[in-house]
Amino acid sequence: MPFINVKIIEGVFSAAQKQDIVRKVTDAMVEIEGENMRPVTWVVVEEVASGDWGVGGTPLHTADVKAIAAAQPVAS
Repeated sequence: MPFINVKIIEGVFSAAQKQDIVRKVTDAMVEIEGENMRPVTWVVVEEVASGDWGVGGTPLHTADVKAIAAAQPVAS
């Protein structure tokens, strides 16, 4: 039974986007392991407090992540 834990910084993703993450991560696992894995695949989206996540020794905040996302082109 796969258990997939996705950690994100709080306030970055909407409820609808988090549901989309759950669906798409589940679909990815099913694509690898087969449809029989769907009912036993657990996906948990866990939010980490803004500032409690760091990269390269620098804390990231919600506003930082939103600024990074806004600067990147959207894939079609």
